[in-house]
Amino acid sequence: MPFCTQCGYQVTPEAKFCPQHGGAIGNAPCAYTEVIPGGPVPVNDPVAPLDYTIQGDNLQIARIKLKPGQELFAEAGKMVFKTPSVEWDTRMSGESIGDKIWGAIKRKLAGESLFLTYFKSYSSGEVGFAGSYPGRIMAFDLRPGQSLMCQRDGFLFAQSSVTFTVALVKKLGSGFFGGEGFILEKFTGPGLVFIHGGGDFVEFDLKDGEMLQVETGSIVAFEESVDYDIQFVGGIKTALFGGEGLFMATLRGPGRAVIQSMTLAKMRRELAPFQGGGDRQGPLESIGGLFNSND
Repeated sequence: MPFCTQCGYQVTPEAKFCPQHGGAIGNAPCAYTEVIPGGPVPVNDPVAPLDYTIQGDNLQIARIKLKPGQELFAEAGKMVFKTPSVEWDTRMSGESIGDKIWGAIKRKLAGESLFLTYFKSYSSGEVGFAGSYPGRIMAFDLRPGQSLMCQRDGFLFAQSSVTFTVALVKKLGSGFFGGEGFILEKFTGPGLVFIHGGGDFVEFDLKDGEMLQVETGSIVAFEESVDYDIQFVGGIKTALFGGEGLFMATLRGPGRAVIQSMTLAKMRRELAPFQGGGDRQGPLESIGGLFNSND
């Protein structure tokens, strides 16, 4: 979707005039002005830099100071606080009715809420977001057209210029054994995307053809250029008694990848050790969990 080069508003490919300021695309100015009660609301560039800080260690919170007209969208239940000047609204994402309905269906299949929550400030304001369990927050600054693949439940919030879709895993084995199921969340720039994961993050900048083997369920996010697949652990003895299950996820460069040191399943196992679960699997548990992924 193209943008007006003056105010950043999304426009249709055939549009000659911006619906926000009424001027010719790319020629008429749309300068920032203070909000006048009862007057037009100024709209800033949707990809303008965000004024944000990430506070804390393993119980982090992201604090964003919004300028007038700036807008964010977030997964339901991730907001911690906001100032009264920040208004919020829940709605489906997408340009057309069909896009909204299809997007809602895919999000429901992924186990997510049908709606996203949008936050917009009409004067200077602040809003804070945090994850649902102990972990860290990381920001990805996506270029126009650049995409990021993220685990389910990993998304926190993003600028409104970012496109959020649900992507299906292309390889059958990855869907069955990868720990993420058949659904991944896909974010396409331009704009900032904030993700959350358990424990600490470990980043890898994979070169072309470089491969990384990861415990299934520990992948947080990776660039679309990274190839994601599943491999058999190796020897029968390792598979049966290694405690990590029969398969490992593989990431092949080029591209950036982020993994987490603590998965939600591991945390559940440690908090309720007698209920089973977690990432440590015996040979029969690995086979029995083919169709049920909790990570």
